[in-house]
Amino acid sequence: QVQLVESGGGLVQAGGSLRLSCAASGRTFSIYGMGWFRQAPGKEREFVGAVWWNSGTTVYADSVKDRFTISRDNAKNTVYLQIDSLKPEDTAVYYCAADRTVLRTRPEYDYWGQGTQVTVSS
Repeated sequence: QVQLVESGGGLVQAGGSLRLSCAASGRTFSIYGMGWFRQAPGKEREFVGAVWWNSGTTVYADSVKDRFTISRDNAKNTVYLQIDSLKPEDTAVYYCAADRTVLRTRPEYDYWGQGTQVTVSS
């Protein structure tokens, strides 16, 4: 089992920045990659980006690739999501997820965190 705990969400004004963290524990050696998703009220869970655990290679959704940056610190078993130039439409619960075998843009990962709320005021 892998446990994931997100942190770093909050209320921020449009144009500001946030860095979300996702700390993994447990059988972290089994992680193939980790993804970030977000879910706004009344909407489906949306893929934001992902990182391959060993190589650090990242991939992003086209809608966010200019403002979102994923990084990881393997020594700390932590993945980060840096969000710049925040917009009100970025308001959502942000989730990190881990998979043992493949990275997908669909929310079909093996393990999920509890989510952290990001609210952007205009």
